Amino acid sequence: MLPTLVLASSSPWRREILDKLGLPYRTKHPEIDETPLPNESASALVARLAEEKARAVAPYYKNALVIGSDQAAVLNGQIIGKPGTHKRAVEQLQAASGQSVTFLTGLCLLNTRTGRTQVETVPFHVHFRQLTDAMIEAYLEHEQPYNCAGSFRSEGAGIVLFERLEGDDPNTLIGLPLIRLIRMLEAEGVAPF
Repeated sequence: MLPTLVLASSSPWRREILDKLGLPYRTKHPEIDETPLPNESASALVARLAEEKARAVAPYYKNALVIGSDQAAVLNGQIIGKPGTHKRAVEQLQAASGQSVTFLTGLCLLNTRTGRTQVETVPFHVHFRQLTDAMIEAYLEHEQPYNCAGSFRSEGAGIVLFERLEGDDPNTLIGLPLIRLIRMLEAEGVAPF
């Protein structure tokens, strides 16, 4: 019997990405503490949280492949989170103007039957244009990305802020690296289509 595929997330964007594979799946919100550990790097943080999300959901399923994912944006060595407010979004975009922001996405696939985990951190680089205050205000008024790390939505109008994008899989920027996930699923005997 094929394992149940479970997305340990309540993110509508991750669901939309996973829908591309055409595989049936369930979702379950993981209840975890996402506070970074002292001196934890962004790469270690997202890998740890992706695995913790998968492990938090795993006890609810006996024969499942549980997908956990977490993302952090890094600018000049510092993690920048979700702005929450207009003022903070303006500050984040001003700081990103003319700079590169690296998005690190932790991905975990946990087989609840065997206990096997596969964990990877996948980078994606966003190179910002020189942004004027007027551009930033117009963008924020249009998109209101206050719950998005880095203060933009690349799947929306955020693309106007970029000089170029660099990475293996554009889905990574939105929060679920499908190319890596497909390899992990295939290693567990599950293939899309």
